[in-house]
Amino acid sequence: MSRVLSRPGARDLIFGIGIAGMLLGLILFPSQSVDAARSGVDLSLNVILPSLFPYFVLSTLCVDLGLIRGAGKRLGKIMYPLFRIGGACSGAFLLGIVGGYPVGARTAIELYQKGQCSRTEAERMLSFCNNSGPAFILGVVGAGVFSSSRAGLWLYGAHVAASILVGILFRFYHAREGGIGGDSRSDIPTLGFAEAFTGAVRSAFSATLSICGFVIFFTVLIRLLFFTGLISGLAAGMTSVLRGFGMRQDWAESLLTGAIEMTSGVWSLRDVAGAMGDKLCMAAFILGWAGLSVHCQVLSFIGSSGLSTRTYFFGKLLHGLISAMLIWGISRLLNWNVPVSRYLATQVDAIAGLNFRYALTVSTVTSLVVWLLLTVISAGILVKGYGNREKNGV
Repeated sequence: MSRVLSRPGARDLIFGIGIAGMLLGLILFPSQSVDAARSGVDLSLNVILPSLFPYFVLSTLCVDLGLIRGAGKRLGKIMYPLFRIGGACSGAFLLGIVGGYPVGARTAIELYQKGQCSRTEAERMLSFCNNSGPAFILGVVGAGVFSSSRAGLWLYGAHVAASILVGILFRFYHAREGGIGGDSRSDIPTLGFAEAFTGAVRSAFSATLSICGFVIFFTVLIRLLFFTGLISGLAAGMTSVLRGFGMRQDWAESLLTGAIEMTSGVWSLRDVAGAMGDKLCMAAFILGWAGLSVHCQVLSFIGSSGLSTRTYFFGKLLHGLISAMLIWGISRLLNWNVPVSRYLATQVDAIAGLNFRYALTVSTVTSLVVWLLLTVISAGILVKGYGNREKNGV
């Protein structure tokens, strides 16, 4: 497939057919397309914008003000032995865990572009630093889809554990090429707060609007794929091939939807019949893989950076598989293979109907906590360095 896409003529033909097909779908299903776009706009305004914007501002400030570089001097003793990346890269990992897609990837690319990590380190980070956030997994997936806070906690734990395992595996990527190591570079200029803040707000708003555009587009695309019967047809073929492994039509449809757009995929699991353990495994894979919508968002940030996308795509595939395997083991230990209880079904609301104020409050508070953590670590390093200079009579 990659050889076919590498040929300009074949690639243009495939993309041309796809674009023509979507235009035809918009013509045949105009009202449904408008409704899908409206749902995408609601999701963007009520969830995406308030959830991601504060983290984007935070991640840019941490890089431009040198907070990540200061924290890296301490955290490098952990990051380099585990992942073979410099301490400055710890900011991408922490922000990726708490900020959600695609904060981690954007931070990793910014670190590379600002010269705080090598090319190899940046490509290693792309394999495991881009993760789903706790607000989405605990609130939307745990409480909303499975009506269980315990399920959300186990999903998030498996998600983070799988990310760490992927990072450990990718420490062997270009193993002969060294990096900055335990300490980050100190010769990189930092910006003043006023310049850094205004630049961070502009950059964050532009990046968030770009992500909202991808969300709206893929929301319409998935709706059209269902109306035209393509998802159902592909699911039927997938079911016939994997029937021996217990694959069903509704499971295949949810997995295919999640492979394209993560939010729609996990939300579709509400209506899938089956045992809790099986549904959690599917949710874990979708959350780890992240979907084409998130991948397009990351590719828009990689842009002209020159970084390879191989580690990113292979890392996300491994993340999904390892997450599903961990949840499969946990579900067997906790005996979750029973029908999903609906005792909290009244708590389930549409994702697009989530409260704007709540989403903005959660994202802002957690981003400030990370900001304070990095500031305290950096301040501690500065105080220690000043004390050492006084002790040495400098």
